[in-house]
Amino acid sequence: MTASQKLAELGLTLPTPAKPLAAYVPAVRTGNLIYTSGQLPTESGSLIHTGKVGAEVTAEQAKQAAQLCALNALAAIDALVGLDNVTRVVKVVGFVASAPGFTGQPGVINGASEFLGEVFGEAGTHARSAVGVSELPLNAPVEVELIAEVE
Repeated sequence: MTASQKLAELGLTLPTPAKPLAAYVPAVRTGNLIYTSGQLPTESGSLIHTGKVGAEVTAEQAKQAAQLCALNALAAIDALVGLDNVTRVVKVVGFVASAPGFTGQPGVINGASEFLGEVFGEAGTHARSAVGVSELPLNAPVEVELIAEVE
């Protein structure tokens, strides 16, 4: 089953890639690797949550936001090379805007990791970093970027 077919089976469609907020592009190809820019949890141009995880945003809400970030990253990949050309997700980097004392960043970024595993199966297994930060653009609770291998 292709990644596009799996998304359809999950009842998901790829959104239009988010327009950059500054001087960058949504994704870049070098050789057989695609690097996405950091993706925020936006739907139709608006953040689904704002604030710090562990204060204004629950860990479960942030986990769902991380999944949406990953979906948005897949949209950036699709616009550049076509989603079904992805042969492996290599790395995920997730940033979590964390309230003081919040240490559940790995669980939040599991939202992206588990989703990529659903979409790509074994090829969705990846290396990962989950980092707590004090602030993210637009007061987003989560930001995710991907490195993917393509044909």
